[in-house]
Amino acid sequence: MMPDKLIIEFDKGLRTLLAPAQSARPLPGRDLSEPELAAVDKKHAAGLMRVNHVGEVCAQALYQGQALTARDPVARAALENAAREETEHLAWCEARIHALGGRKSLLNPMWYASSLALGMAAGALGDKWSLGFLAETERQVEAHLGGHLDTLPEADTKSRAVVAQMQEDEARHAETALAHGGAELPVPVQRLMALMSKVMTRTAYWV
Repeated sequence: MMPDKLIIEFDKGLRTLLAPAQSARPLPGRDLSEPELAAVDKKHAAGLMRVNHVGEVCAQALYQGQALTARDPVARAALENAAREETEHLAWCEARIHALGGRKSLLNPMWYASSLALGMAAGALGDKWSLGFLAETERQVEAHLGGHLDTLPEADTKSRAVVAQMQEDEARHAETALAHGGAELPVPVQRLMALMSKVMTRTAYWV
């Protein structure tokens, strides 16, 4: 990789981890009133939004790693567009974490570095597998967000609006990846990804 590309990717990583994320789209649920939640419900909602924020940090790194190694310009553009929308998700999650009095994961640098390496490895296997990896990741995230909608406090309509819009975006990302030639991953790989995701989400809820 050329030195200038290394500098650009290093800058992207710093922005993801340290700078406030920006969103071109309005925050979902921005016109809804901030709910009055019991302390235990507020803590739970903040924990879930921290998990979602970690997921978006990982997504940024995955897509950056895959875009670096993508061979097809069309595939690269699809990955970069997905990464831009994931940046918006970062901004939305940060806003809800702040409103709920929570904090971001202390392990974000580790999540980012490991996901960047995984994304580069997936991209090195070829575009069809890289896009297939993206599609499977997004399908698992979509299901994970559906689980959050089941467990978020009913009164927290603002967080629920954010999660619902994220779920819609992730489903579209998966469809786009398959439409650009993504291959279905072998079942053992899908199961391993699900296991790794479970470890990440359980850890990020608390740390």
